[in-house]
Amino acid sequence: MAGKLAIQGGTPVRNVMLPYGHQSIDQVDVQAVVEVLRSDWLTTGPKVAEFEQAFANSVGTREAVAVSNGTAALQAAMFALGIEAGDEVIVPAITFVATANCVIYQGGTPVFADVDPDTLLLDPAQIEAKITSRTKAIIAVDYGGQPCDYDTLLSIAEHFRVALVADACHALGGAYKGRPVGSLTNLNAFSLHPVKPITSGEGGVVTTDVEGLAQRMRIFRNHGITTDHRQRAEQGDFFYEMVDLGYNHRLTDLQCALGLSQLRRLPGFVRRRREIAVRYDDAFSDEPAVIPLAVNADLFHAYHLYVVQLDLEQLRADRAQIFAAMRAENIGVNVHYIPVYLHPYYQQQQCMNGSCPVAESAYEQLLSLPIFPAMANEDVDFVIEAINKVLNVYRR
Repeated sequence: MAGKLAIQGGTPVRNVMLPYGHQSIDQVDVQAVVEVLRSDWLTTGPKVAEFEQAFANSVGTREAVAVSNGTAALQAAMFALGIEAGDEVIVPAITFVATANCVIYQGGTPVFADVDPDTLLLDPAQIEAKITSRTKAIIAVDYGGQPCDYDTLLSIAEHFRVALVADACHALGGAYKGRPVGSLTNLNAFSLHPVKPITSGEGGVVTTDVEGLAQRMRIFRNHGITTDHRQRAEQGDFFYEMVDLGYNHRLTDLQCALGLSQLRRLPGFVRRRREIAVRYDDAFSDEPAVIPLAVNADLFHAYHLYVVQLDLEQLRADRAQIFAAMRAENIGVNVHYIPVYLHPYYQQQQCMNGSCPVAESAYEQLLSLPIFPAMANEDVDFVIEAINKVLNVYRR
């Protein structure tokens, strides 16, 4: 039966699943890793500093500190700021759990603020009511790859004398008012997970212009020890001192080699993501049941995610049913994210469900569509075809 949904026994629009995100690895990337495998240093070697300098140059900062993953990047930022028991850090309700978890790792308390209903970025208007004498920082998340309103956020942070940290894990390659993401606050955290703008397998980076913060984070990633193995080898010395309680959050030379190679490909990756986003924008411009997130003026969106909100009043199905129908069509849609305080762990911490009503309402409507550089136009068309097929069945 033509048009019958795959979930109802029809033929899916694709024969194999199209994921929502996927790494792009070419032969140059592979060769970069192989060269390190044949070198003397697999970790704590020269590729780490080389990658850090290249990353800092790419975003226009003096320093970049490479760590084991994006969560470690956020935790290192909290450590650098001295977050500890009794401190509060404001975070958006719509984000990956790591944004809040990094505060708890350092003994602090995350305080959830609501998001703007059109962009799902941290809503500056909701922040001031959350600030107390215990507030030490705000973490702004560049959700989906769209930079936050940093002028307003910096003004609030300066007024209340709290730090502002950019969780830019989605937004490498983006820009705000002509300034690259990564240079917008004193601490900017990135993820190098395979679905992110570039990958090192797993990995993270924190950028800063403050040398003292960078040094604290380098000690933190190395067990709290002031020197690493390569530094001691070059000095012909064995002696080292642990000056803080740190972690083993180092990034290997293997991963840094891949990161360096990927960094050279970043402009092309972002360009392709933006081309896909334009195709989606055009396809849904006349579809009332699919509402792409708004894009603010004066910025350059990196499109780690392409997120839409479903107008459920137009449909005879909820988001869960649309999600299942799309997956049955072999379109790997996803949902980003469950409001953090709705997770069981945070519920046990007595976080109140109704504290961020915009985030809770948006969550029920969210759908992330596939977007990654290796997607062909035909793949994008499959996604659009599946959306139209599913909506036509469930439309009121």
